[in-house]
Formats: sequence, structure tokens, C-alpha cells
Amino acid sequence: MAHNSSCLSILQISDSHILPEPGETLLGIDTDYYFQAVLEQAFASHSPFDLILFTGDLGQHPGRSNYQRILNTLEAYKTPCICLPGNHDDYKLMQEILNTELVSCRKQVFLGNWQIISLNSQVPGTPEGRLSDQELAFLEQCLSSHPNHYALIAMHHHCLSVNSPWMDTMMVENAQELFALINQHPKVKAVTFGHIHQAAALEAGSVRVWGAPSTCFQFQPESKQLTVVDTPPGYRLIQLFADGSLESEVHRLPKPLTGLQTDTQGY
Repeated sequence: MAHNSSCLSILQISDSHILPEPGETLLGIDTDYYFQAVLEQAFASHSPFDLILFTGDLGQHPGRSNYQRILNTLEAYKTPCICLPGNHDDYKLMQEILNTELVSCRKQVFLGNWQIISLNSQVPGTPEGRLSDQELAFLEQCLSSHPNHYALIAMHHHCLSVNSPWMDTMMVENAQELFALINQHPKVKAVTFGHIHQAAALEAGSVRVWGAPSTCFQFQPESKQLTVVDTPPGYRLIQLFADGSLESEVHRLPKPLTGLQTDTQGY
């Protein structure tokens, strides 16, 4: 996908699971190392970007140290970045620390004749996804107030089945309410999410529905139970055009993960 001035270019990254201390590992993986490697490749190959969209699970056991390191890493790329919470994140702490001119948790951003709307699908204390009445009302307000803008919606949890029984227990449980609302607003062109640690390209009517790989370990697609695989980490590129069309593709690091412990009972 070539970058040209008539389109907007978004880098979606997700599920970095950055740990409290540098060099710590999760399932044998140095999540900091791969987070950095994914950003380096994305910027070397596809920049400039108009926006980085970071779709949740930024931190594993989140605290000030993880979020501060994430902030320092992102700030160095001098590109606006929107962060939204996943089930592992501390949203209050995210909003406090990821709160600079470049890197923030802003829920509505305008790029050209598009609006990017970020929703919080967290159900605190559980891995499950849900959009509260407040989030749905916010979405409705964004769409109704800007009827001339095309819309891309982002959240952490998946809102369509990915045909993986253990993972689908955590999808947005009131997804039908989300799509009922979207169906009243034809300017909504796509929904993108993280959480599934794999690439997905689905459709709901005329709306494109995308899932992004993780910047660390991946989950085996269509598996019945939690199965981690050493498929290389990656990122999703999204291009938005002025006529409301859009394109997206996933890119990965050239090499599989090293050191992954696949006999996991959870993470």
C-alpha cells in the first residue's frame, strides 16, 4: 500500500503486554523488545503515519513504570497516538500518564473528513468485553453530530466471532446493540480491534471488521482452547480515502518469536 497525500495512513498496534520492568518476560518473550521491533519496522517501511491507534492491553500488570516506558517509546516517533484500554489495562492510570500533546487516550479524533472513535470495551475485573450504555451513547453522539464525516471505530475486544471458542467467550457481549447503532449511520465504514492476537478480516454488511495481531505472541487461529504460537508479531496498516473507501493489510516481522513457552495455562 503506497502512501500518498490523498489518503490518511493509520498504524494499528495492539496487545503489547509491556511488563513493569525492562527485560522481564511473559511466556518467555521479552515484550519490550518486540514492541520496539514492530514500531521500528512499521516506521522504516511505511511511514509517515497520520495516526497510531493502540488498541489495548498496553501493559501486563500495569503500573506507572510500564506506561511511562510506553509513553517514552511512542513520543520518540513524533506521531499522534491514541491509546485505548484492554482488559489488562488500568484505564485511570493510562489517562493520567498517556496524556501528552502527541500521546493520549482521546476518544474522538478528526483526520480530514474522517472521525476515529475509540470505545472502552473493558469490564473491569474480567477479561470479557462489553460496551456500556455510556459508550454507546458517546458513539451515537459522535456519529449524529458529524453526519458528513466518515467513521472508523476502534475498541479492544472483538465484536464478531473469530471462530475460536475460548476467545469468543470474551467478545463484546452486546455487539448486536453496537451493530444496530452502526446500521443507522452509513458513514461508519469499519470497526477495528485488538485482543485476539491474530489477524482477522471480517464483514458486517457493508462495514469492514478487522482484528490486529499482537506486537508479542500470537494465538492460534480457530483453536478451541488457549494456544500460543510463534507466528511473528505484526501490525495493521489502515488507509482512509476522502471518498469514504478504505484499505487495510497486516504486516509482520520477518522472523518467528524466539523463546516462546507454548505450554501455557494462561497468562
